[in-house]
Amino acid sequence: MFDHLEIGVLPRGRRFPPGLRILVNGEDVVEGAVGEGGRGPLVGDALPAGGPGLLRATGEARRVELGEPECSGGCCGFLTVIVQRLGGVVQWSDWEVPYEEDAPPEFHFDAEQYDAELARTEGEVGAAR
Repeated sequence: MFDHLEIGVLPRGRRFPPGLRILVNGEDVVEGAVGEGGRGPLVGDALPAGGPGLLRATGEARRVELGEPECSGGCCGFLTVIVQRLGGVVQWSDWEVPYEEDAPPEFHFDAEQYDAELARTEGEVGAAR
């Protein structure tokens, strides 16, 4: 059984420009791992105009920064994950979490659903630009 990815676009906050909310199986994986007051990926970084987003999965494994605690990643560490496409599966694994936080489990997404969710989010962001 595959995990389910949902991505939402958050409005500009007091401290940060618009960001993404990443839900896996209905749970906010960033908030759960960076704590209250932290932030997830910024829209401009995650979905740059005219370029591939940081969540794009390819056959090459790469480490992606998904968030940081309120105190900053330079202080307590960033939330990062390895994103990789393995045939029809997108895998998120080998989490690194801020100091004293719990790491999310490894996730496996159906590659077609994953790509469709990224395309939907990119369309939403593109329409707002």
